[in-house]
Amino acid sequence: MLTHASFLLTGPAHGRAFEADATYRPDGQAKPVLLFVHGFKGFKDWGHFPLLADFFAEQGFVFVKLNLSHNGIVVGGTGDLEDLDAFGRNNFSIELDDIGQVIDALFTPGSAPVPATEMDLTCFFLAGHSRGGGLVLLKAAEDPRVKAVATWAAIAEVHPQWPQPLFEEWQRTGVLYVPNTRTGQQLPLHYQIVEDYQTNRARLDIPHNVRRKLRQPLLIVHGDQDETVAVDAAHALYRLRPQAELLLVPDATHMFGGAHPWPETELPASARHIAEATAAFFKRQR
Repeated sequence: MLTHASFLLTGPAHGRAFEADATYRPDGQAKPVLLFVHGFKGFKDWGHFPLLADFFAEQGFVFVKLNLSHNGIVVGGTGDLEDLDAFGRNNFSIELDDIGQVIDALFTPGSAPVPATEMDLTCFFLAGHSRGGGLVLLKAAEDPRVKAVATWAAIAEVHPQWPQPLFEEWQRTGVLYVPNTRTGQQLPLHYQIVEDYQTNRARLDIPHNVRRKLRQPLLIVHGDQDETVAVDAAHALYRLRPQAELLLVPDATHMFGGAHPWPETELPASARHIAEATAAFFKRQR
């Protein structure tokens, strides 16, 4: 029988509450801990992500996932993107600090709802999807508590290669709107995300950090039919870190077969394939 336990955190800098949860089999044995980070327009309970939690728990992990504090989810709300003001005020520095806060909670006795006897924190791993893949690379580069990292369809750059006229218009108006095709929403991005990148470039430069600072074993997973983050991003990361393991999944798209909502009781085939490969990779790092 698996245990699912939620916990709340509040960012000390921004004061916004956000939620994380842990899934594990309570057997009294210390298990490796895997923290999963969702991507842009994503959230911890998107589509098949709860099934991923159950899969990794069955594989002998404590699987933790979080809602990044400014992803648009409201604690106690609808469970979907609804706070678009918070979404617009998000940036990569906030997200990295959110991840760090969850890590600190897991490493601080009594701060997370998982007994210390159930966690082997000498085997603490990170996995992230899409933008979350870029985040876990940056977090691992700055946090030696992370033992190994896996990216799924990860971005290879924080700063998109958008046309200069678009940047100039964005700076002039202060906000850029991106469509959420799933919901029909126009999601705001305030120009502060660019300013935050410029101010904190040393921390947020993925190529620099992967090449110069990342020391942990790395698994790079990407679908060869990714329609959102081109597979070129995986090759770019692999060139930066040629000792990494690279898994290109034939015919897999950005969500590896998943959708929201996901009414099925089984993982999509591509998602299960990458979950099995990721679990095997992390087990080799123990």
